[in-house]
Amino acid sequence: MRTFTTALLIAALCLAGAAQAKPTAAEGRMVAAVDADRERAVDLLERLVNVNSGTLNTPGVEEVGRMVRAELEPLGFKVRWVSMKAAGRAGHLVAEHKGKAGRKRLLLIGHLDTVYEPSSPFQRFQRDPSGSWATGPGADDMKGGLVVMIEALRAMKAAGTLKDANIVIVLTGDEERPGDPISVVRKDLIEAARRSDLALEFEALVRSGGKDWGSIARRGSSHWNLKVKARSGHSGGIFNPDQGDGAAYELARILTAFRTELPEPYLTFNVGYMAAGATAALNDTETGVTATGKDNIIPGEAIAQGDLRTLSEDQLRRVRKRMREIVARSLPGAEAEISFEDSYPSMPPTDASRAILNALNRVNRDLGFAVMDELDPAKRGAGDIAFVAAIVPGLAGMGVAGSGAHAEGERVDLSSLPLQAKRAAVLMSRLTAEKR
Repeated sequence: MRTFTTALLIAALCLAGAAQAKPTAAEGRMVAAVDADRERAVDLLERLVNVNSGTLNTPGVEEVGRMVRAELEPLGFKVRWVSMKAAGRAGHLVAEHKGKAGRKRLLLIGHLDTVYEPSSPFQRFQRDPSGSWATGPGADDMKGGLVVMIEALRAMKAAGTLKDANIVIVLTGDEERPGDPISVVRKDLIEAARRSDLALEFEALVRSGGKDWGSIARRGSSHWNLKVKARSGHSGGIFNPDQGDGAAYELARILTAFRTELPEPYLTFNVGYMAAGATAALNDTETGVTATGKDNIIPGEAIAQGDLRTLSEDQLRRVRKRMREIVARSLPGAEAEISFEDSYPSMPPTDASRAILNALNRVNRDLGFAVMDELDPAKRGAGDIAFVAAIVPGLAGMGVAGSGAHAEGERVDLSSLPLQAKRAAVLMSRLTAEKR
């Protein structure tokens, strides 16, 4: 039944695109509404960026949520705040617009938080003198995407296409650093997906090689933890049968084998930090390591942690199995164990998601914009849309174009804001006008 429903969805999206040869009068009004709102949009972006909403800054995340609520309620959305303080996070904004029964139900996904906590020196929005660029914490990832979403919905309201649209919005407050357990902090997003037919995620657009790219896939992210124990003793005895090779060489063997034996398409496995010595341990916040020892002591302990990014659950299971096999081939006098922690699931490419990109490209053609090819999944990180990828087909990267995300000097291309708002407004209007 699921396969049959997906096939009908693909056919419906393709037929809808083929039937539309030029923008309708309502679509023309949407384009005009976005153009008329340009300065208001940049002003909203500046106000959002200037509120620090680092993931762990609960008051800041909540304030950004209130600012977004103030934009959505006048458009007819019923907005609620879902507290996540029990999970150590601020919470999520969930907004719902009920339209005509029997129409396709659209899920819009984004996040309110950034990677910049109050301790960061990078705190303010600053517009380039040329007026084409601006810098600011989260301007690209993803407060610019929040503005694109809001401006697209405002354009739909102005054109009369929002009235009958069934749309639910979930904006998480901890996308950059999810709370625990995942089953709790993503419960509302998953439940919203089960009531939806399609999903659009408003994280940053990828623009490279002079063109915009469409994202129908995102790699998942998980973590690995490696611990090594070995016989310690005087360094003069290393490599002999009684003492063995020590923990440092065992750690080096394992990591070298990862690098040489694991590589395959769409797979990356980073080493975040490592240490070896007479003792080696993580710090209390698991953001670093400490080691003790002397140059004449064989290291008895070693640790390393890193992440693992894969395009499918099958790839994840296969790579983890190979990593365990490598770890098991211990050097003399040493033994190691590896454990894994799940984080973000993967969003593999599907024909149903590709059909949404095809519908977006029909919008591009009708509005005179460039067609967007599929982005290589290796060029996107993990994201919240992956939590619902097994439930509904979706399209990521509906936000602004920019550069330098997660680093001081993060920039947003302000010209991409109205462009993306126009694309989103027309696409959402067409999708929500289709029968389920």
